This record gives sequence, structure tokens and C-alpha cells, in this order.
Amino acid sequence: MTNQRPLRVSQSIKRELSELIRRDLDDERITGIVSITDVECSGDCRSAKIFVSVFGKPENQVDTMAALNDHVGYIRGELCRRLQLKFAPEIFFKLDTSLERGAKVSELITKISRGEV
Repeated sequence: MTNQRPLRVSQSIKRELSELIRRDLDDERITGIVSITDVECSGDCRSAKIFVSVFGKPENQVDTMAALNDHVGYIRGELCRRLQLKFAPEIFFKLDTSLERGAKVSELITKISRGEV
């Protein structure tokens, strides 16, 4: 039987962090549409890679990622408190551009179907 704890913790982090960014982080650098696309926890749940999608201009992506990294201590503490974890996981934010690429591909397909390209 495989250990389901990392999967459960990953899903909980994703849910809580989305809420935390939306409601509690008051930083003007966080702009555009910010989504947590995936969370990968290590087997012992002591570290987590968090994949963040920022839909907007490239400078919005850079600013948002910088803001998240600047608030990593607060975010770790809040996640630990909200999820009642024994250890606050080490957090690593990674920019995920897959949603943006998907939107561009979809737009291209629409243009091709209309004969614009």
C-alpha cells in the first residue's frame, strides 16, 4: 500500500494557498490572474514544489513570483497553522506557463478555423 499522505498534504496546500493568496497577501506586486496549478510534496512532506501560473504580462509574472518568494516565511507559517502540520514544509515556487501556452494554442486554432492565418 502506498503512502497517501503526501498527496493529501499537496491537495490541502493547493487549496489553502489559493485562498491565502486571494484573501490574505496584500502585496501590490501580485497582479494578473494567479493560480496554483500543482503542488508536489516530498515523501516526508518536509518540502513542496508549488507550481504557479500568472496570466498576464511577463513583468506581472516576474513581480508576482518575487512577491511570493518574499512572503515565503509567512506562507510557510500560515500553511503549517491552517493544516496543523508538525513541520512547516520548505516551499519552492516554480512559474508554470502551461495555461498561458494553452491559451495561445487555442487562439491560434480559432484563427486557423476562421481562415485568418
